[in-house]
Amino acid sequence: MALAVVPLPENAAAAGARQPPPEGGSEFTPLLRDIKGQGLLDRRTGWYVRTIVVNALALAAVVTGMALIGSSWWVLALAPVLAVLGARTAFVGHDAGHAQITGDRSVSRVIGLIHGNLLLGMSYAWWNDKHNRHHANPNHIEKDPDVAADVLVFTSEQAATRVGFRGWLTRHQAWLFFPLTLLEGLALKVSGFQDLRRQSGRERLIEGALLVAHVVAYVALLLTTMPLGHALAFAALHQALFGLHLGMAFAPNHKGMEMPDPDGDKWGHLRRQVLTSRNIKGGALTDWFLGGLNYQIEHHLFPSMPRPHLRLAQPMVKAHCESLGIPFTETGLVDSYRQALRHMYEVGEPLRADI
Repeated sequence: MALAVVPLPENAAAAGARQPPPEGGSEFTPLLRDIKGQGLLDRRTGWYVRTIVVNALALAAVVTGMALIGSSWWVLALAPVLAVLGARTAFVGHDAGHAQITGDRSVSRVIGLIHGNLLLGMSYAWWNDKHNRHHANPNHIEKDPDVAADVLVFTSEQAATRVGFRGWLTRHQAWLFFPLTLLEGLALKVSGFQDLRRQSGRERLIEGALLVAHVVAYVALLLTTMPLGHALAFAALHQALFGLHLGMAFAPNHKGMEMPDPDGDKWGHLRRQVLTSRNIKGGALTDWFLGGLNYQIEHHLFPSMPRPHLRLAQPMVKAHCESLGIPFTETGLVDSYRQALRHMYEVGEPLRADI
């Protein structure tokens, strides 16, 4: 279902952020009541069972294909397929972490551990902790780990402190963003192992054992189905494309959107989530490619809403925001990348001017 972009005047987002909420209660409560009334927070267990089963069968088919043609360089054609299926696997783990699949926390954790640790080598506990902090305060420079200064920076204040190699990265970060995502698959694995130090007791044991099991199984799969040269090329291509796919799914969501002033007015839940998020237009193919994250505004407002309900909630959320004069940002996929990269380019401008 494609929706038209809402035309906004210049600086409309800032204007919407400055407008005070109406007197008499929360801006979010009426929307929440309507969403619940439509049953859009009810879980879709059957839909998720089908999704998980289809993805598992597809993964099994790829593994079978690797065994059958591993001696030929044609096996590399399966690496992009495995990368795409890996992203589907990550989306299931994401939804499990948000309790979209089931209300049983133990079952959600098992699903997350299987799809994160075992199948992808990505720590479910690490991701859940980091992602929940992001959801609580999106784009908040002091509270959102996704905009903390690291390889990339997102504010001029962060950029001002960069020198040496990090300064070079910041000057060129807009051009380097997508090349850097080619390393994201490996970075996720490294972060998971590093996070084991934060964990304790049974959680560390289970998480660590599953992460090691993934690495052992992945290496064994490659070395038992193809020669060493093929295996190295397959792993490099698979991991690079997996990281790129995830980067393409997450990049459009918040980069270049409003960043709350830590010392400014405190926004309520509705404004905090809507003003910092961007939706991506498109139909079924966009929904599939981005794993439902193209409905970022709806997802942030209702994190436990099942993925197939996000598109149904969008018209209600959009109308509610319009009634309050809150900008509802929606754009095409390519333009979303352009906006995100433009923001990163502008952040690095002062460092380029000093050269």
